[in-house]
Amino acid sequence: MVGAVIPPPRTASARRAVALAATLSVAAIVLLFAPMVVSPYWMRILSMAFMFGTLAQALNLIAGFAGYPAFGNVVFFGLGAYSTAVVMVKLGGSFAAGLCVAVLVSLATVLIVGPPLLRLRGHYFAIATVGLNEMVKALASNLDALTGGGMGLSLPLPPWNPAETAKVFYYLLLGTMTTSILITVWFKSSRLGHACRAIRDDEVKAEAMGLRTTTIKTFAWALSAMLTGLVGAIYAYWFSYVEPPAVFDMLIAIKSFVMFLLGGAATLLGPIAAAFFVEFVSDALWSHLLHFHLGALGLGIVLIALYMPHGFVRFFRDRGQTLVMLFRKQG
Repeated sequence: MVGAVIPPPRTASARRAVALAATLSVAAIVLLFAPMVVSPYWMRILSMAFMFGTLAQALNLIAGFAGYPAFGNVVFFGLGAYSTAVVMVKLGGSFAAGLCVAVLVSLATVLIVGPPLLRLRGHYFAIATVGLNEMVKALASNLDALTGGGMGLSLPLPPWNPAETAKVFYYLLLGTMTTSILITVWFKSSRLGHACRAIRDDEVKAEAMGLRTTTIKTFAWALSAMLTGLVGAIYAYWFSYVEPPAVFDMLIAIKSFVMFLLGGAATLLGPIAAAFFVEFVSDALWSHLLHFHLGALGLGIVLIALYMPHGFVRFFRDRGQTLVMLFRKQG
């Protein structure tokens, strides 16, 4: 046809964006309708994958993009859980109010401790965040009038039957994970995300370029903390009981950090994919290797770390690009 405009061929990045959008759309449809066909057991496994996927993605914002390993990020999980518990048990508030307070408390904590702690770098910052978690854990264990001390707090049971309760928390955690993905999509392409990557690559040069590095890092950590606190709040009502050893547990931090590293730092879906991988593999190993499942899981993680040091998402993406180039050469 005369005068017709021939669209330019899609670039590799455009093709990846289309493929990613299609994959996310299919995954969203599957996960939305999964509760209608899967058993309560698998619904719980999926809910845990959503929870840890959000925690790993939140960690990705501060550790992956900014390069600050907030190893004690679980402190915000505990603060979110206790904020909801205090609002519902001590103040008689609603679960929705507890969610709001949990996010605000996590934000306020970062605004207070972030500027001094973020002046530390590397393992010093990581150790400082662990110390922060232990300090808050000790406070929660001793403020009996507010937190119930070592005995913890029992939250009101959800007003639904068990089947409905499982579905409610499934969709709550799915929504939280989706929110973390959307925030990461915005963060990755925003000026804040570019500034964080500059800080990660060379903070001295970033400061010399005029970037307000402490403010930028505080903002990134605040986003991470609010997502983590939100998950902690949902966890508290889901399990209807909180105590310091459970919600300030460093095993939660370790598991989240492993997922973040396995998926790949500063990737969009790496931490999410790793959360599903670890949860499903851990469950499969537990059911088949009852006494050796932790050892087998640990061995698998070590092998992935050795042969896929940048995360398995980047590993498979790079291998896919290599295969495409080989096919093109042969064609």
